[in-house]
Parts: sequence; structure tokens; C-alpha cells
Amino acid sequence: MQSTTASSVGTLGAQWRLRVRTALAGVSPMSYAIAVTALLVATLFVVADTIRTFDELGQRNALVKQLASAQPLLAKQFEARSLDLVLGQIDPATAQVQIVERAAIAYTLALLFFGFGFRRRTAAIATPAPLGDLLSTIPFGIACWNSDGRLMVCNEHYVARLNAASAETRPGTFYSASIQRLVEGGYLQMISEDERNRVIELHREDGSCLLIDERPLASGGFVTLLTDVTESRRTDDLLVSIREEQRILARRYHEEKLRAEAASRSKTSFLAHLSHDIRTPLNHIIGFADLMRHQTYGPLGDHRYAGYVDTIRSSGERLLSFFASILDLAELEGGRRTLQEEVVGVDELLVGAARRIAAQAQTAKISLKLGAPCGATILGDRFSLERMLGNLLDNAVRFTPAGGRVTLSAYAASDGVVLEVTDTGIGIGAEQLSSLSQSFAFGDATLTKDREGAGLGIAIARTIVELSGGRLAIDSRLGFGTTVAVSLPLHAVQQQVNRAA
Repeated sequence: MQSTTASSVGTLGAQWRLRVRTALAGVSPMSYAIAVTALLVATLFVVADTIRTFDELGQRNALVKQLASAQPLLAKQFEARSLDLVLGQIDPATAQVQIVERAAIAYTLALLFFGFGFRRRTAAIATPAPLGDLLSTIPFGIACWNSDGRLMVCNEHYVARLNAASAETRPGTFYSASIQRLVEGGYLQMISEDERNRVIELHREDGSCLLIDERPLASGGFVTLLTDVTESRRTDDLLVSIREEQRILARRYHEEKLRAEAASRSKTSFLAHLSHDIRTPLNHIIGFADLMRHQTYGPLGDHRYAGYVDTIRSSGERLLSFFASILDLAELEGGRRTLQEEVVGVDELLVGAARRIAAQAQTAKISLKLGAPCGATILGDRFSLERMLGNLLDNAVRFTPAGGRVTLSAYAASDGVVLEVTDTGIGIGAEQLSSLSQSFAFGDATLTKDREGAGLGIAIARTIVELSGGRLAIDSRLGFGTTVAVSLPLHAVQQQVNRAA
């Protein structure tokens, strides 16, 4: 309880001290000087009055004593009280009371004098800068007008935008004359207008664009803000034109895409029907050539007919293979052939492809090498994948000179497998790589040793890879060889095993 009371008293004392300090801080220096002077004068008066009173008291008491000793009979005739009144004798106690009374009167007068001269301290307020100096710091044109529409003040930016002499922008100029000067050789366009402001866009003859923003003042006049928005408007116009061009290009792209897709579908349909229509008579030609070659219904006569029949048969088989490739590509691109999904071992796939191409490589005197096994499995159509690898190996063997080397390898990763077919053949120029995956791309005839085929091997291989969820990439240098890399996703079970490992 005592501690609580003590803390309350301490808090009240702190609050009073704070109030006193605040009050003293608000008193002006002149008031301090008046108070000190009044107190000093009152103190000097009290000191002088005290000295004078006690000095007079001593002198009067001494005079009474001398009178009493010189004329004792006279002193006895009067009573002490009457003698004191005649001689003015005062005892020390009475003198002290009188001194205190006069001191109180002196200090009261000092306080009254301080009260009459009291001044509260006023906050120092900097002299405001002229309005023109303030407007000159604003980075755009500004002008102030009174309620009569006369110019009160403007800055240099406004004068520069007005293209007028200083005499035409002196205070008192009418607003109509200023606007007329601004609009010379141009036109105004209202952007917005309400009770708070009016925005006007000014297009001038020199191609510049100014934004005029007028806002009312509390005094009844208004202020004009003048901003140069030429670059902003040019940028906006440029953006609008770019967006319009993009819209037109997008529309043209969409139209061309639709045309290309329609042409692709027409081509695919045409090739499919053409292949079907031609394969039937070709089979007849090949069959009849076999009958004639075996002389089933009797001898042909001249021995040269046998060579002609062999040529007819081989040419028909080549045409049949050609149209079979076209039909395969048409079915793959048209989505009419659905790839089966089965688990395929990569090592088994590579061994089978190498075995099928081995005889062709041996005939061409080319070394065929098989890389180390990778143990990966993929999910895809076995027949299509074998066709894809067969096309890549066939191209590598056909375009590799005798004594060259073709390497077939596979590399497994945590999320996929990469199949590579590398040869040391003639290579492909950079300008031909872009068109190599297109249909019927044969390359440079001067660099090829064999033009057999429809030129669809890479195109069919790429289509099969993409339908299997993979990608095909070709890296080649003229005279050094070619590497074709095929990336395929791993089987889901294989991915889980790799992640667990």
C-alpha cells in the first residue's frame, strides 16, 4: 500500500514537473527578462528598506536615551508610550513587521509588472517564399488564374510551351488570349470534364501533344497544368499499331495453319489412296513377272527376255517398297495407325536391329559395332521401334563409304533412355539438316552413293519417335559423319526402380 501511494505521488510529481517545464518552455525571452528585472528591483528595494529601517531605529533609540539622561524630570513627566509617539521610537519586532509588509507590496508590484509585460513564445515561422519561386520548381507548365479569368502567376515551363514573349504572359493577361495562343496551328480534344477538373488534349501543328488539366481553386479562380505528352502519345500509338499488326499476323498465322493442316490432311489422304491404288497393279506385275521368269506356260524364246523379266520384277518390288513407305507415313501422320504399348527391352531391341542390318553392312564392307548393354526397358510398339531403328541403320550404312564404321548404342538415365546411331559417313551440311526430317528429302545427289528409296526413312523414324513420346535429334558434320540420337521415356516400373536405387 505504501509503495503504491509512493508511486502515485511520484507520478503526480513527474506530471507537475512536466507541466511546469512545458509552461516555461512557452514563455518568450522578453518575458523572462521582464520577470528577472522586476524581481531584482523588488529585492534591492527590500534590502535597502531593511537597512534604512534598522538604521533609523538605532538612531531614534539612541536619541531617546540621551534625552532621558540629560533631563530626567522631563522624561518622568511623560509616559513611555507618549514619549515613544512624540519621538517615534519603534521596537525591533514592529520594525520587522513593517519591513515584511513593504517587501510584500514590492514583490506584488513586481509580479503585476511581469503580468502586464508577459508574452507567450510564438513558433518561429519562416517567411514564405514568393509564389513565383515555388512555381519555378515544378517540372511542368502551371498558371494560376483569378475568378475573372486573369493570369496571376505562371512559371517558365508554361511560357515555353506557350511560345510567347514575357509581355504576353504578364499578370492580368486574359485566359482566352492564352488559350488562343496555345491552339494556334492545332486543335483541342476534350478528354474529360466534371466539377473537379477538366482535361483537354492539345494537338499542335508541329506534331507535339500537350495535356491541359484545369482545376478550380478555393478562392474562386482556377489553375492550369500543362504537360508535354508527345512521347507518351507516340509510344501509345506505336503500341496500338504493334498490337494491330500482331492481331493481323496472328489471324494470318491461324489461317495459314488451317490451310497447312488441310493441305497435310489432303496430302496424307491422297498418298494413302494412291498407295492402295498402285500396290494392287504392282503386285500383279510382280506376280506375272515371276510366272514369266519361271516360264510356267512355256519358253519365252529369246534369252534376253529372262533379263527383262528380272528387271521388271526388281523394279516392281522397289516401287512396292516405295509405296509401302508412303502408306506407312500417311497412316502414321493421319493417326490411322495406333501404336501398341508393350514392355520392350532396349538391349533386345538393339541386338535384333543389328542382326537384321548385319548382312547389308557386311556386303558394303562396313564395320558394325554394338554398344554395352544398359538393361533399360521402355513402353512402346515393338514393330514400330524396330522399323525406326532399321531406317536409321539403313541410312547410316548406305551413306558410309566402304571401310567405315557404324555404331549402335544405348544409354539409360533415371527418367529415360537415349539410343544413338553413329556413322563415319559423308555427313550432312548445315543447310540440309533443317530439311532432312521432311518427307522426300534426299540430300545432295553429288554426295550420295545410293539414291534408292523414297527419302522417307528419317521422316518415318521421327514420326514414330514422337508418337512414342520421345524426341529425335541429328548432329552431323560434312565429311566426318552423322549421329542420330533418340530419347525415349522409361517404363513406369523401371523409373520407380531407378528412383528407389
